[in-house]
Amino acid sequence: MDINYKESIISYYDNTRLDYRLLWYRNNHNSVHFGFYDDEVTTHKEALLNLNKVLAKTGEVKDGDVILDAGCGRGGSSIWLAENYNVEVEGITLVPHQVEKAKKLASKKQLNAKVNFSEQDYCKTNFEDESFSVIWACESMCHAMHKADFYKEAYRLLKPGGRLVCADYIRTDRPLAAEGEALLHSWLDGWSINDIDTYPEHEKNVKDAGFTSFKLDDITKFTEPSLSHLHSMSNKLWGLGTFLRKIGLRNDVNHGNHLASIKQYEALQDKLWYYGLLQIIKD
Repeated sequence: MDINYKESIISYYDNTRLDYRLLWYRNNHNSVHFGFYDDEVTTHKEALLNLNKVLAKTGEVKDGDVILDAGCGRGGSSIWLAENYNVEVEGITLVPHQVEKAKKLASKKQLNAKVNFSEQDYCKTNFEDESFSVIWACESMCHAMHKADFYKEAYRLLKPGGRLVCADYIRTDRPLAAEGEALLHSWLDGWSINDIDTYPEHEKNVKDAGFTSFKLDDITKFTEPSLSHLHSMSNKLWGLGTFLRKIGLRNDVNHGNHLASIKQYEALQDKLWYYGLLQIIKD
């Protein structure tokens, strides 16, 4: 990964951790992702945890699996997997403070025998070939500069019959009209995401990596309430955020994250992207 891009990702998560903690993952579940709303979910917290359930079902997670949480953040999904299944989990992230927080949470919950965290690039890990039966990527592959590199490494790391499950953002077309590209990147740039790929681009990269199985479902209708919730909160706090930036209590990274949290939903409403769930199986 380009060193400047890597540093921008680390800087983003370093500078925005207070925002996430205060406004998103309260109650110590550490879920740095959107929520999945269905007939059984009524609250923000339930929706965040419900996305874990959806990914686990899609990835056919079962007792005995060895799982790579690729882009694990603060370890929320890794811990959830270790608590709900008899599995081994390796969580990796580029961000040192996230590794530290994830390790502390695992120790607090007495899960060190089941889950481990390390600072690694999911496009170039130090794990041996065919180390995992499941690779899990929840809103993390988007940060890969070249999604093809992620798929190639996933193919190397998966055992035969292994499953790759991803929840991520999918652009509807390339190129978009100029104003569409500008709106899309006003979101992506603020979250330190280089770009997102279309369905055909994902499909090509998956096949080029060696996989023969590829399924991508549009689950936007289930995540839209969560996307809308972030947009609403961000709009309401925009005036305060702008004032705090003016007096030096928020920096450009904080401001960019705040703006992006508004623009993601505007871009969704303009049908520039959708929320996708990918299921891929290695023969």
